[in-house]
Amino acid sequence: MAAIFPNHQVWDLFCRVVDNYGDAGVCWRIARMLAAEHRLPVRLWIDRPQTLNALLPELDAAAEVQHIDGVTICDWSRLVPQPQSAAVVVEAFGCGLPESYVEAMAAMPRPPQWVVLEYLSAEDWVDGHHGLASPHPRLPLQRWFFFPGFGGGNGGLPREQDLLTRRDGFDAAVFWRALGFAPPEPGGVTASVFAYADAPWTRLIEACRSGPEPSLLVLPEGALAAAARSYAGAAQHVKSLRLGALELRWLPFLPQRLYDELLWACDCNFVRGEDSFVRAQWAARPLVWQPYRQEDDAHACKRAAFAARYTAGMTPEVSAAWHGLQHHWNHADGVGLAAAWMGWRGQREALISHAGAWSARLVAEPELVAALVEFALGKVK
Repeated sequence: MAAIFPNHQVWDLFCRVVDNYGDAGVCWRIARMLAAEHRLPVRLWIDRPQTLNALLPELDAAAEVQHIDGVTICDWSRLVPQPQSAAVVVEAFGCGLPESYVEAMAAMPRPPQWVVLEYLSAEDWVDGHHGLASPHPRLPLQRWFFFPGFGGGNGGLPREQDLLTRRDGFDAAVFWRALGFAPPEPGGVTASVFAYADAPWTRLIEACRSGPEPSLLVLPEGALAAAARSYAGAAQHVKSLRLGALELRWLPFLPQRLYDELLWACDCNFVRGEDSFVRAQWAARPLVWQPYRQEDDAHACKRAAFAARYTAGMTPEVSAAWHGLQHHWNHADGVGLAAAWMGWRGQREALISHAGAWSARLVAEPELVAALVEFALGKVK
C-alpha cells in the first residue's frame, strides 16, 4: 500500500557525486521509486546534474529545477535547500548536508526525520548497525543509519515492482536488433564490460581473441570503451570489430532501463561500483565485480565478504572458477587472467544456474525502497 505522509510533506534526497555514475544512478533510482511506487513527493538534490544527464537523457543539465517522472530535481550547486516542507531527509552515502539546512531543521517545531543511507556491504557488522541512531553533537537532532544488504537484519536491495516481470519476458534478439546489431553467434559467450581503467581489460581482449570458441565483448560508452577502441585500432564511427575469435561491440551510453536489458542479454557481466553491481544480481547472470577502490583498502573487505556469501553452496570446482576470475580481474593480474577466463567458461552453465538461484534468494529479502519508507514512517510523528 502506498504511504502518505501528513500534508503530503516531501522527501529530500541529497546526492553528492563521487563514484562517477554510481551515486547518481542509485539516488535517481530511489527517488523515482519513491515517487512512482509510493506516491511520495520527492526532491532530489544533486551537486552534478550533468552526471545524471548521462543516465537520464531527458534531463536538462543547465536547469536549476526540473520535474521528471514525478521527481523534482534540484541543482544543489546553485540552489540553497530549505527543509520547511520536508518530512524525511535522506543523506545518501554520508554525503553531508549543508550546515544552514541542518540548523534550519533543528529550528523547526517538528524537525524532519534524518536518515543516512549508507553504502552497500555484505560484511557481518552491517546488520548490527542498521537502524541505529546517532545524536547530533550540538543540535537537538539525531540521524538514523540505514544500510542496504543481502538479507538478515538490513534494508535489502532496491528492486522495482515490475523488474523481474520485465526480465523474464525479455527477448534478447529484439534488444540487439533495436541497437543495430545481429544477435550473438550460438555457442559463444557474450559479456558486457563496465569496469574501472585499472582492470586488465587488454588481457581479457587477448584471451577472447585467441580463444577456441567465439566471444563477444560489449563495451558501453565511456573511458574504458574509448581506450579499447584505440587499442583495437577501430575508427570512431565503427560499431563493431572482429579480432580472431572475438567480436567487440561499442554501445552508446545506455539509460538505466536499457542497461538492465544489456545485462539480461549477456552470459557474463563485468560490473563496478554499486549500482551496476546490484543490477547484475537482479539480472540472474554470472557477474565479475570490481568495487570502487578506497584508500584504506575497505573495498577489499567488501569484496571478500560478498564473495563468501555469493559462493556459499557452490561445488569446489564452480567456486574455484568464480573466485579465479574475480581475483585476477581485481588484482589486474593479466598473466593469470586468460587461464581464469577459460576456467570460468568451463563452469559456465553451473555459474548461470547459481546466478539464477542467488537472484531468487534475494527476492525473499527486503526491498530497499519499501523498507526505507516503512522505516521512515515509523519515525514520523
